Amino acid sequence: MLQTLAQSLAAAEAGGYAVGAFNVSDLNQAYAVLTAARRTGSPVIVQAIAGMAAYEDEAWWWARLREVVVSFDDVPAVLHLDHGRSYDDCARAIDAGFSSVMIDASRDEVTDEPSDFDSNVALSLRVVEIAHPAGVSVEGELGTIGGAEAGVRGEVDEIVFADPEQAEEFVRRTGVDALAVAVGTSHGSVKLGSQRLRIPLIAEIKERLPNTYLVLHGSSSIPGEAVATINAHGGELPESHGIDTEQKQQAIESGIRKINQGTDSHLAWTAALREFSDRERSVVEPSIATAVAMGAMERIVEQRMHEFGSVGRAAALTPAGR
Repeated sequence: MLQTLAQSLAAAEAGGYAVGAFNVSDLNQAYAVLTAARRTGSPVIVQAIAGMAAYEDEAWWWARLREVVVSFDDVPAVLHLDHGRSYDDCARAIDAGFSSVMIDASRDEVTDEPSDFDSNVALSLRVVEIAHPAGVSVEGELGTIGGAEAGVRGEVDEIVFADPEQAEEFVRRTGVDALAVAVGTSHGSVKLGSQRLRIPLIAEIKERLPNTYLVLHGSSSIPGEAVATINAHGGELPESHGIDTEQKQQAIESGIRKINQGTDSHLAWTAALREFSDRERSVVEPSIATAVAMGAMERIVEQRMHEFGSVGRAAALTPAGR
């Protein structure tokens, strides 16, 4: 059952939990995420990044992705564009039937330098002005989250923390439904040093913005067993440090309602695939290896749904009989 981000996060706000937003880059991954949501009775956000998929024709990919999401009519699901870098990215996603878009105007599309506040506001407002009349939710971003989001930008070493006063002004001037705030996380599978969230900063922003849904990006935990498995079977991932479960749950208690998770599920997928391919060297049927990877992704998505408190919450969002 396709929902907007605002609908999904309104229920999360009322229930005091967070909805997991899982990045997918092919239809098998989307199926794995939605299967996990169905099995746990969880609402879910399925999200894609422009230019990041296994398919050459993005319009075809987005259309098929929407069909898969809609086919799970018993799962309250949002189809979300993650890290739209331009007005055009968001406009195309709206035309493709996405129910939510993120405009990431916190960094300049051309130079990749941090945008000034007014430029961020101006571009975010342009997207809101086309999205809301179409019944589509909008997520903005304030501050600079470190690391590198796959397919989006290069490595960003400096984290510019979100300013609570600016956050309040940003929402007032743009009318975004949700706001991603830089509070100590970083993108990607390579996270240098210990990752610590600024919980009091989240609480202060939420106090100023009680009617805006706060989003945590770059919050993967980087499970050590997945990294070890990948490296044991030919990978070369460095030691990494993610956000532990306790911190994420503290963030939820302080007002976070959407938690982005891309790296963890992709690590689980890759670890399972590498281990299987190394062990079963005579297997050449793609569906067998793909099923193994899908199962691993389903399991870690289910685990995150339990940690975020969304398990069993779908019933309140699904009409009787579905």
